[in-house]
Amino acid sequence: MAQQQMGNQPLIVLSEESQRTSGKDAQSMNVQAGKAVAESVRTTLGPKGMDKMLVDSTGNVIVTNDGVTLLSEMEIDHPAADMIVEVAETQEDEVGDGTTSAVVVAGELLSQAEDLLDQDIHATTLAQGYRQAAEEATEALEEIALDVDEDDDEILHQIAATAMTGKGAESSRDLLADLVVEAVQSVADDGEIDTDNISVEKVVGGSIDESELVEGVIVDKERVSENMPYFAEDASIAVIDGDLEVKETEIDAEVNVTDPDQLEQFLEQEEQQLQEMVEEIADAGADVVFVDGGIDDMAQHYLAQEGIIAVRRVKSSDQGQLARSTGATPVSSTADLTEDDLGFAGSVAQKEIAGDQRIFVEDVDDAKSVTLILRGGTEHVIDEVDRAVEDSLGVVRTTLEDGKVLAGGGAPEVDLSLALRDYADSVGGREQLAVEAFADALEVIPRTLAENAGLDPIDSLVELRADHDSGNEAAGLDAYTGDTIDMGEEGVYEPLRVKTQAIESATEAAVMLLRIDDVIAAGDLAVEDDDDEDMPAGGPGGMGGGMGGMGGGMGGMM
Repeated sequence: MAQQQMGNQPLIVLSEESQRTSGKDAQSMNVQAGKAVAESVRTTLGPKGMDKMLVDSTGNVIVTNDGVTLLSEMEIDHPAADMIVEVAETQEDEVGDGTTSAVVVAGELLSQAEDLLDQDIHATTLAQGYRQAAEEATEALEEIALDVDEDDDEILHQIAATAMTGKGAESSRDLLADLVVEAVQSVADDGEIDTDNISVEKVVGGSIDESELVEGVIVDKERVSENMPYFAEDASIAVIDGDLEVKETEIDAEVNVTDPDQLEQFLEQEEQQLQEMVEEIADAGADVVFVDGGIDDMAQHYLAQEGIIAVRRVKSSDQGQLARSTGATPVSSTADLTEDDLGFAGSVAQKEIAGDQRIFVEDVDDAKSVTLILRGGTEHVIDEVDRAVEDSLGVVRTTLEDGKVLAGGGAPEVDLSLALRDYADSVGGREQLAVEAFADALEVIPRTLAENAGLDPIDSLVELRADHDSGNEAAGLDAYTGDTIDMGEEGVYEPLRVKTQAIESATEAAVMLLRIDDVIAAGDLAVEDDDDEDMPAGGPGGMGGGMGGMGGGMGGMM
């Protein structure tokens, strides 16, 4: 309870249940929370990174080394820790890869700041220095970035493969990288790339090497009647945003039937309506019809008589893919359907894949919507392959949009670190110390790559610095041999935006946390120790026991 003496009466400012942590205690609490999050994912970084197993309260298991997946699945209660998780989520949304790097850099920025705070450097000074360093780092990255042409399949393949390195898909990364590049290039539309137009179908069974790209759409349904054809060649396709059933009245109605003839007439009228719907589809010239609603049994019978393949309850996302891929125009009613609304595919067929029946719509002209079929021995394997492919799709898309790449393997971070130390000499005041701390923080990436590969991080870092000092901007760490090699010659590339976004979002999160000098926890977050005495919100339990809970949760998971 915060109070202030006014005369003889205290002025109550906060409720009695609220708890407050101020000054260095608050800063220390937030820094520790950020560092804990970074440490939790740090061992997953790089080609030799380890995986984590997460088990939730219902027993579901996730095995992954994807940073954003780990952090979003962990039950993190601490508000400062949540801000670091947001760094990973932003990185995932913007680029699709580099989530672990972004979080590790954010954690190291906080760790470096902690030392300076202990030396009585003010948090505002630190924040200003960090912002200046981030701006300088972004400009320096632009200068060392390489231009990539959209037709340079080799570098695009290398970028896709780099994003999969160290993940479950690594054993088949060459095949998957080829599929990813082909998929992204297929859906590119005048420089605009929407990876939502790339469907990913996960099929349990077989090996990862059996994964394939279908230039078209796979609908996870089967035809509604066994009497319909399995296959249609050079097919005209109708997409109906409705159903093929007799329309029901919008209000409750009651029909009194007094003799059997009236009932028969009533049923015949319904049948006639359904027959007319099917005739309208047939007259338009459709060989295949995809309906997002239901299809009446009688309508199924008439469609089968016409030799039309029909699929019902098609998801709206699949309908959008079908429309984009085949050129069909969705209509709400069969009465509105014309020949101009039909799409085209060279082949529509029902095929079995891993025991399930699916409709394959293939051989479409200039496919702007494609489907990646991912195979894997178990569900956990295929889920991790899916996450690796999603990252890979993101980096290839980003590269095609920006046309700029950097060498990987810790090379950009070492280069930036040296450049920022030179820049620090031109920065006046105490901000210079913050810029130097920023330079030190960036070296956490090559240092972590070395640690995770079982190498000596100091030796590796000294060697890298020496190479970069001598002018080799692409010198990076080979995690397999421990040597310092030219990452460009090795074909290890990352999009420029992966690094710039990671630095910008990590800096913003670190600055925001450092500027907090007061944490007030509401009553329901208050914690008590064994003696039932109130403990401050920033005490050993963290904010409402949040970090304690997070630590216990992660301890059980990892």
